[in-house]
Amino acid sequence: MVIEAALLSASQPLSLADLRRLFDDEIGADEVREALAGLQADWSGRGVRLVELAGGWRFQTAPELAPFLARLHPER
Repeated sequence: MVIEAALLSASQPLSLADLRRLFDDEIGADEVREALAGLQADWSGRGVRLVELAGGWRFQTAPELAPFLARLHPER
């Protein structure tokens, strides 16, 4: 729950080190990866997905929804 909230509220991708720091480094990287895998499974098939990028982890909209979301910000 803490990792999910941190990822949803972060303005940039969070690294494993960032996520471990949430718990004062008391949980290992493997535990964080396991939690991330669980979140990916929980969010699969939804409009928002948890993805891993070079800079860390973040939630982003599903690519197949881009044509619909583009309608919110038409070019002027």
